Amino acid sequence: MYFHAVRAPGIAGLLAALLCIAPVPSVFAQAAPAIGSADLPRDLSPWGMFVAADVLVKAVLIGLVLASVITWTVWLAKSIELLVARRRARQAVRFLASARHLTEALAGRAAGPIRKFIEAAKAELDLSVDAPEPSGVKERVASRLQRIEANSGRLMLRGTGILATIGATAPFVGLFGTVWGIMNSFIGISKSQTTNLAVVAPGIAEALLATAFGLAAAIPAVVIYNLFARQLTAYRALLSDGSAEVLRIVSRDLDHAAISSNARHSRAHTAAE
Repeated sequence: MYFHAVRAPGIAGLLAALLCIAPVPSVFAQAAPAIGSADLPRDLSPWGMFVAADVLVKAVLIGLVLASVITWTVWLAKSIELLVARRRARQAVRFLASARHLTEALAGRAAGPIRKFIEAAKAELDLSVDAPEPSGVKERVASRLQRIEANSGRLMLRGTGILATIGATAPFVGLFGTVWGIMNSFIGISKSQTTNLAVVAPGIAEALLATAFGLAAAIPAVVIYNLFARQLTAYRALLSDGSAEVLRIVSRDLDHAAISSNARHSRAHTAAE
């Protein structure tokens, strides 16, 4: 009897303790979602992060998108321009290689800078028709061709400088947006007095989005700029070949003119004797 009298209060106390503890998890289960749902109502897709971002971060993202659009526009336009120019130059160089005289070259269908080479050489020959030394004529023709070649290369470079600018500055612009966004996230942490990851994550994700946009704008710009640099080098080599062909034709015409002049002088001297 004594044993049972002692056990009864122990069992009753245990049941009372369990009843007191049981409601506690339900209270935490209700309280915990309330904090998360109040602080994280955001869509973490790229568009959702853009909409919820700070005004300055939005401006950075829009600027980087515009830079990316400019990059791909320059790539398309310059690719077509270089393709057409290289094809014309290649055809003109092949034609010049088979031309025997400058008049024959002028009668051909050469276009672009190669056509300007031929016209400049013809203009200089017409101006130097009474020149006593053919070597001086060759130097003047070469000078004209060098100027045309340099100017054609500069014209073909138009539009590629902005690619270098975007490739060099876009990562830092994105980094600026990231720093600004993270700074705002820390300010939000100090105001909410919590370090809960659910509260901090959206602001940090929005900030890192600016870095991603910066890299997405810079990497293609750098790759496309290097691609154009190689293509422009090949194009300038074609122009140099065309210039050399024109100089050879000019030299050939001057030699023929010198031979004809010497022959006339010889016949005149023979007739005088």
